[in-house]
This record gives sequence, C-alpha cells and structure tokens, in this order.
Amino acid sequence: METDAALREQLLELLDGRSAHIDVAAALNGFPLPRINERLPGSPHTPWELLEHIRIAQRDILDFSTNPGYNEMKFPDDYWPKAEASEDGWNRSVKQVLGDLQKMRDLVADPQSDLFKRFAHGTGQTVLREAMLVADHNAYHLGQLMLLRRIFENS
Repeated sequence: METDAALREQLLELLDGRSAHIDVAAALNGFPLPRINERLPGSPHTPWELLEHIRIAQRDILDFSTNPGYNEMKFPDDYWPKAEASEDGWNRSVKQVLGDLQKMRDLVADPQSDLFKRFAHGTGQTVLREAMLVADHNAYHLGQLMLLRRIFENS
C-alpha cells in the first residue's frame, strides 16, 4: 500500500511537470496571443498548432484511459488542427488542456484506479503507461511552445 501511494505521488508530480520542466499552466498562461498563428522560419508548427495538438492528444489518451467504448483516432490527421485560431479559441483550448490534465491526475490519484491493470479494449496499456505518456507528450510539445514564446517575447 505504501509503495502504491508513493508511485501515485510520483506520477502526480510528473504530470504537474514542475520537477524537471515548466508546468503546463505556467507555459500557457500569458502567451503572447497576437502571435499564436505565427510560424517562425524553420519552425514546423505555430504555437496554436502545438497547443491544439497537446489538447487533442491528451483528450484522446484520457478517453482511451476511461472509456471502454473508445474509438481510435487516425494519426496524424486527427491530431493536428486544420485552421488558425482566435484568441478565444486559444483560451478555450488552454482551459480544456488544464481540465483534462486534472482529470488524468484524478484518475491517477484515485486509489480505486488500478495503475497496472491492462485495459480490456487495449493491447497492454495501463493507467500507469497512459499517465506517463501524457506527461512525456506534454513535456515535449511544451518545450517547443516555450522556445517559440521566448523568441516572440524577445523580438
């Protein structure tokens, strides 16, 4: 029981992202909104594309982790936005990213949630694996977003 609680605590810290890198809320709040659809030379994505990709992928992982009737999305087409965003669209996406991240944290924190039980609708995935996937995926793309943010703020 003590090991389970310790593992959950470590996973929650990993999902927060504050130990090794910036946390999601800090990375997204205060982003220079007039530049969310701007693609810098050499950059494969705009800030909006990165944020929306984080939102879509995280929502998909949460759905997979909680829905036995999960329907698989088509990669990469379903995981990237097709159009530019307004500032309201950015703010809605940020709100959903943070809300879905909290739902994943709630799933991990729930002692009734077996971190090691394989999903019947999967191919060996577990809550543990999916929580680490969310943390890893978010960290990767938040790093890209932070680089763009710093460039925008210094130009």
